Amino acid sequence: MKCFRFVRAFLVAAMMLGAPALSLAQQQPPKAPEGFVPVDQVPGQEELPAKPLVAAAYGVAWLAVLIYVFSIWKRLNAVEREMADIARRIEAGGRR
Repeated sequence: MKCFRFVRAFLVAAMMLGAPALSLAQQQPPKAPEGFVPVDQVPGQEELPAKPLVAAAYGVAWLAVLIYVFSIWKRLNAVEREMADIARRIEAGGRR
């Protein structure tokens, strides 16, 4: 049950982070000039804003790392509980 809440929260976060990128992707690009145009005559509007894209990429990467570390932490706790339970059972069985 907790896993479903975690997946649902992850999907909501992904949609919230992906919405601005989707709106940028839907904008119509300006009409390209025909023929050769020197670089110094290209309007600045054709440049992509790098800072928001790089920040979004790093944010997604860190989010993925944090989710991975959190999942390992939860699984490790479950394994430690199982090992402690097995140790208690072995110890209780050895006393009889």
